[in-house]
Amino acid sequence: MRILLISGIVFVHVPHDQATSPYLGPNGFFDWLRVFLADSLFRVGVPCLSAISGYLLFQRGWDGFDYGKTLRSKAKTVLLPFLLWNLGLLAAVLVMQRVDIGVGYFPDLWGATTREFLSYAFATEDLPIDIPLYFLRDLIVCILLSPILAFLVRRLPAPTLGILFLLAILPGFTLVIVLKKTILFSFTFGVFLALNRVDLKTFDRFAGVGTIAMLAAAVLLSIAQHRTGPDFPWAVDLARNALSMVGIGGFWLLSALLIRSSAGQRLANTGSLSFWIFCAHYPLLVLMWMVWNRVAGDAGYPVFYLGAVVASLVILVASNLFVSRTMPGLYEVLTGSRGRRAKLAAALKSASSAGLARPGEPALTQQQR
Repeated sequence: MRILLISGIVFVHVPHDQATSPYLGPNGFFDWLRVFLADSLFRVGVPCLSAISGYLLFQRGWDGFDYGKTLRSKAKTVLLPFLLWNLGLLAAVLVMQRVDIGVGYFPDLWGATTREFLSYAFATEDLPIDIPLYFLRDLIVCILLSPILAFLVRRLPAPTLGILFLLAILPGFTLVIVLKKTILFSFTFGVFLALNRVDLKTFDRFAGVGTIAMLAAAVLLSIAQHRTGPDFPWAVDLARNALSMVGIGGFWLLSALLIRSSAGQRLANTGSLSFWIFCAHYPLLVLMWMVWNRVAGDAGYPVFYLGAVVASLVILVASNLFVSRTMPGLYEVLTGSRGRRAKLAAALKSASSAGLARPGEPALTQQQR
């Protein structure tokens, strides 16, 4: 699911300006398709990733949760990559803007106030300069709050999830502790599923119907958005937020269909590639947009849109392979050791399936893997 969701998030962050906004409608069906992908269907991406994170954090139950160990682990796998990727881009933009490159494409760092600069660097009050990394920042907050959220969802599951769901979908409400309020509900929902040992595969029999329902809802929402945006009416904004929450279940059911195919199996084994794409895609897309405006000017935006998505995914896959092979130490740090864990899991799985355990020994358990 991660590689599917994060590849979809690439569509969300393809740059455009006022003249190429999909809500102006100069490209007809193509502009509606942009709204469908970026502002409807794949808005589920971050909430779904949050639910996965909450679920995995408590997959061993309350008794198997070690808060201190978790904080030490997440400092390496979440906090450190956030700082390296975001501060790396911040330093690059500072140098570029010093020689009048990138002005207008990134925030004006040299003219920013101290509070603004701290937000660009550490996402203290607003989005970081590498915008998608706000998810890592909010995830850190959820991890810090995880014992409280788990306690509440164990003792008062319905009120806790109900209140967080309403806060997530109602327009106009903001939460100071997180930049995107949807993450608190989705993360806590994942914790709830894990603590209650919900067998999610029991819902796979509804995969076809659930996937069709999710896609139909996304289509209807995108039609309403395309007609009323970019300043959505209250009801459309409410539906937009609600779909990003309810769509978590839809994408789970979609993954049940995809995993049955050989292509789905290959995607499931991409390991740390999804994290690499997530952290690196936004600067690459903005760089392409800068080059496009300098070279192509007023040429058709659909060409840039499709070309940027395809080119960025190709470049990111190739760069992921190159860096992981030529600079494995750096790669491990930038991906929060995800590459090493993926290789170990693959090796253990291969050994188990090949029957390398001694006679009489049990097969590797999921926890051992």
